[in-house]
Amino acid sequence: MALMKKFTIAIGSDHAGFAYKEKIKFMLLEEGHTVKDFGTASNAPCDYPDFIRPVAEAAARGNYERGIVLGGSGSGEAIVANRVRGVRCGLCWTEQTAIWNRSHNDGNVLSLGQRTIDEETALKIVKTWLAAEFEGGRHLARINKIDS
Repeated sequence: MALMKKFTIAIGSDHAGFAYKEKIKFMLLEEGHTVKDFGTASNAPCDYPDFIRPVAEAAARGNYERGIVLGGSGSGEAIVANRVRGVRCGLCWTEQTAIWNRSHNDGNVLSLGQRTIDEETALKIVKTWLAAEFEGGRHLARINKIDS
């Protein structure tokens, strides 16, 4: 069995994604990844752009190989992340959407909604997303069009 690559990962959430962020962070650290938590630090109400944008910027700069952002639905978080040039953030709700985000879009940021999927599914999505590889080929041409 091949060993999974260990990544440097930036992670952040608002209050509505805080519980899953903590669970995911624990799992990632247990698996040997390097994780930087950009907040929030509790489930007290807060504004998600304050925590999501720094994750996206860190991933876009290459300070971290991947980013994970969480909120209630994950939708607003994906929007914020995708406003940062160089980010290809996908909102994923199944393992299959996580595979497509990586294999077709070379996704470097994953968005998850704590209110939309159960915890077990969220953890599986993260593992699947990290293991999936970009296919290149026709997909690379499409990414180049997005970035031009």
